[in-house]
Amino acid sequence: MNDGIKRADIRPGLKVSIVLKQDQRTGRLTEGVVRDILTKSATHPHGIKVRLEDGQVGRVKIIFL
Repeated sequence: MNDGIKRADIRPGLKVSIVLKQDQRTGRLTEGVVRDILTKSATHPHGIKVRLEDGQVGRVKIIFL
């Protein structure tokens, strides 16, 4: 497993856990498969923002290898 702060570690098709905007206070994680990478910068301290295949958007917290 890996944290999601480096854009280079993330690609479409990877299984990840993200935290959705409405879950940021609780830290509740949502699992899914990456469809699009939304963050343009190489790194982000709170996690790279992605869109999952089901359309949910959030910041990557865990990458399942």
